[in-house]
Amino acid sequence: MEKEMQMLREKALAELGQSRSEKELQDVKVSYLGKKGKLTAVLRDMKNLSAEERPVMGALANTVRRDLESAIADKMEALKKIRMEKKLQEETIDITLPARHRAAGHLHPLTKTLRLITETFMRMGYSIEEGPEMESDYYNFHCLNLPKDHPARDMQDSFYITEDILLRTHTSPVQARTMQKHRPNDPIRMISPGRVFRWDNDATHSPVFHQVEGLVIDKDIHFSDLKGTLEMFLKELFGADTKIRFRASYFPFTEPSAEVDISFSSRTHADTKDAEWLEILGCGMVHPNVLRLNRYDPEKVNGFAFGMGVERIAMLLYGIDDLRHFYENDMRFLEQF
Repeated sequence: MEKEMQMLREKALAELGQSRSEKELQDVKVSYLGKKGKLTAVLRDMKNLSAEERPVMGALANTVRRDLESAIADKMEALKKIRMEKKLQEETIDITLPARHRAAGHLHPLTKTLRLITETFMRMGYSIEEGPEMESDYYNFHCLNLPKDHPARDMQDSFYITEDILLRTHTSPVQARTMQKHRPNDPIRMISPGRVFRWDNDATHSPVFHQVEGLVIDKDIHFSDLKGTLEMFLKELFGADTKIRFRASYFPFTEPSAEVDISFSSRTHADTKDAEWLEILGCGMVHPNVLRLNRYDPEKVNGFAFGMGVERIAMLLYGIDDLRHFYENDMRFLEQF
């Protein structure tokens, strides 16, 4: 029996040494140490031994079991190490190869220009107000002193959804909404940036474009306040040496009204009749009717308003000669900014 036990030990150790995977090792373990294993079968036969032989064989069997369990544990660790080394080799990254660079994005020139404009006015204490792009006839026209027969309501100029709903043609409706959400005659100092929509499409016009309009209402507001505000804004935008000219004009929501020109020469406008001056925005004192229509009393307060196209300013700042470039998503154009 003792010789049989030693032979079983040597055979088991040999099979363990030949195991090449954790599964093979587990199979050997079950074959010898499992409930139906070979060592277990030998231990069951110990009942046939004499009382003197039984303690001796029991001690030997326990020694064999400990030897096999220790060998199995060592072999398992060795196989795990081999598996890990193989995995590390398969997943090795060659750090000498050039890295895969992700293209970094940047702001669109219209976004940069819009931020420049809004930041300038915010430093002057203006708030930013927003409104819906799909607007009612009431806010888009009526509240701004534009009667039913005004040419701006022409179906050829505006995108109408129904007879009373259209895509806003300017951001001026935000001014009306802002006045109406304030208590009557409360002071206001705000700008309203956003997209607007008109039936135009050529090198200097787009059916979708951006505007920034401003409104100031308070007691004792004068045209000189408007003039000083716009001069400060335009000189910060285009340079302190920029010349500025105010020309009398007409807008239904302001009286008196003016166009503002700047001394700006570029190849885009060098061939115009008055190349030294370029129109940049419109402005004026808020019409008394606009104040009345929006619950303000023109006998107690007054104010000024102005509006500008963001695309036109961006074209001047960056020397762009065709407005349509902003919307064509041509990477050759956009990567320049």
